[in-house]
Amino acid sequence: MNFGKIIGFVSAAIVILFGVLFLLAAFSSENQSSTFGTLLTGGILLLVGFAILWFVGKIGQKSTAPPDQNITLQVDLPGDVNIERFKCQDCGSQLSMDNVKMVAGAPMVNCPYCDAAYQLTEEPKW
Repeated sequence: MNFGKIIGFVSAAIVILFGVLFLLAAFSSENQSSTFGTLLTGGILLLVGFAILWFVGKIGQKSTAPPDQNITLQVDLPGDVNIERFKCQDCGSQLSMDNVKMVAGAPMVNCPYCDAAYQLTEEPKW
């Protein structure tokens, strides 16, 4: 939060406080002579205070939505890996790389035949 916003919020709080005090004074039993003037002053101070809050709140907002972003993940596999087709772990049907999707950063396989879904794991080579 920058210095200007802090000053705006503090000044709005002070103006609203004085507005509430003027409204309370208008309904006091000791103030019989100028009730209308005190009510009017309190109402105007409240309106000005809330207008300052609205204005300070609008200053930091951006009017445009962020542009859509495309993220491309390139996975480097160790050694010479050339897999075009592989088998489903559940039903044994042939799958292709079209059945592999990235979900939350992990490669997931969805079998179109048995509707199995599992994560691809790389087994150690030793």
